Order: sequence, then structure tokens, then C-alpha cells
Amino acid sequence: MTTYGSFPGTRPRRLRSNPVMRRMVAETRLHPADLILPAFVREGVSEPVPIGAMPGVVQHTRDSLKKAAAEAVAAGISGIMLFGVPEESKKDALGTPGTDPDGILQVALRDVRSEVGDDLLVMSDLCLDETIDHGHCGVLDDQGRVDNDATLERYAEMAQVQADAGAHVVGPSGMMDGQIGVVRDALDQIGREDVAILAYTAKYASAFYGPFREAVGSSLKGDRKTYQQDPANVRESMRELALDLEEGADMVMVKPAGPYLDILARVADAVDVPVAAYQISGEYSMIEAAAEKGWIDRDRAIMESLTGIRRAGARSILTYWATEVAQQLRDQ
Repeated sequence: MTTYGSFPGTRPRRLRSNPVMRRMVAETRLHPADLILPAFVREGVSEPVPIGAMPGVVQHTRDSLKKAAAEAVAAGISGIMLFGVPEESKKDALGTPGTDPDGILQVALRDVRSEVGDDLLVMSDLCLDETIDHGHCGVLDDQGRVDNDATLERYAEMAQVQADAGAHVVGPSGMMDGQIGVVRDALDQIGREDVAILAYTAKYASAFYGPFREAVGSSLKGDRKTYQQDPANVRESMRELALDLEEGADMVMVKPAGPYLDILARVADAVDVPVAAYQISGEYSMIEAAAEKGWIDRDRAIMESLTGIRRAGARSILTYWATEVAQQLRDQ
């Protein structure tokens, strides 16, 4: 006699039975257009300079940066975020290379725009840390503290020269109070209402920035805990979010991404503007290092980490794997 109604009648495993089934029911998908490539360009070098703490990432020459931008377009990603690394001798207490029209970042912006036009969003880091001799994100007062309002004046100048150099999007990343409003006003004053602002809304004082310090040749001694956010706090991020939106942010971002997926989800649920997340240098380097040791499957770990960021609510992801991953997605 046949017995029916065997337990369990509901079997979720049916929807995991083969690759086509899993693909059909997937709730979260990565697409090349979700990705933005952070890229470093270094003044005064004739060949790309490998970054020891970030295997596979380099400080570009002007020519190799243009090639990387063209590859990004071919891969279908949406943007490239540029960081300029000036010659050490040009750094000073005001971060002068950041407002010099011939500073390396402004030169690189013009190079990339001439190479890709509007086929790729050309984005610029708007911060002083790469250009200033003490490595902080702002100018210092006479007691050695980061002077918020004096720094805002420098950010306003930076925004204008970056817009003039061709930036579609500026990314104020220094976590100064009022930075979004000042940058928006500075851009509007020169008739650049078209330039968008990607606000680094929740930028935490993280240990995972370590490899980035090598990438930009940072001179920082100490930490940035007086202006970047405390990793223990959540409500603080939501307050920063409200302020950035009130000041005119077009997009908002959480940085780092992986250790702060809860913050990312809270931000994504709260707003109706695009939300980005930055998978930072330490996140990149940990996966690369573990894969080099043979401890994890590199490609699977990359995709899993990016899917988690996307699932948490990021519309756009800044990742050093952007072009590589986009190429893989297009080949699937």
C-alpha cells in the first residue's frame, strides 16, 4: 500500500536543485552597472607602481590610468573614483596640490574625461589627506587640531577646480561638519549645478584603511577619531544622513562596507536617494591574502562579499575588483 503525505511536505531545497533553478530564484543580482572602480594616479612616475599591501592594485601613470578607464568602459561599469598622489615635495600644510589646476588629480580628471567622455562617470575624491604634509583630512589650527571651518574653505576651492577639470561627481570624504552644503554652494556659484555630490555620509574610523595609506602615500601620524565616526555608533550615522540630505547630497555612502552592513541596511531603508558602499582596501587585501595562502576560493569570496553588500542595500559599490568582476558578469 502506497503512503502519501511524507514529512516534510514543504522542501525549500527544491529551489536549490541546480544552477538554473538557483539563478532563476536569486533575490539579489550583481550587474556591471552597480560597480565603481577606485583608482590611484601618481605624479612623476613612468611606470605603474605596485601597491605592496594591495596585490594587483597599482598607482597609475597618467597613460595607464587612461587605459584602465577605457577598460572600465568596455566592462560596463558605471564610474571611476580618482585619487591623486602628488610628489612628496609638493605637499604642504594647506594641501596646495588639491587646488592647483595643474595638480595631479586635476590633470588626471582632464585625462580621463578626454579618454572616455561621458561613457563613464568620472568621480573625484574631495579630501586633503593625499596632498597635505601631516596626512589629516583638513588644515590644522595653532594647537594641532583639525580646523573644521578652515578646512571647509579648502574643500570649496577643491570642488571648483575638480569641476573645472571635468569631474561628473565629487566625493567629499573628510567628514567635516557642513561639508556637503559648502561644496554644493561652491559648485553652484560657478554655474556647475550639473556636478553631483556623493556624500561620504557614514565614514567610520576603521582599522581596515591600513593598505590605503600606502596607496596614497599618506603622511598621517596618529588617527582620525576626532572627525571620522565611532564604530560603536548607529544613531550618529542616521544624524549624519539627515544633515547630508538637508545640505543637498545627491547620493550617500557608507564606508567601510563589509563590517558595517547593518548601517548600510539602515541607511538604504531610510532614504530615497541612491546609496553607495565602499569595499575598502583592508577588505580587499584580506581576501587577496587569504586566497594567496590557499585558505579560501578567491573568486567565490569576491562574489560573495559583493553580493552581501548589494543585498544589504547598496545600489552602487566601490570596489578594487570592479573591472574584473564586471568582465566576469558579462561573460556569464
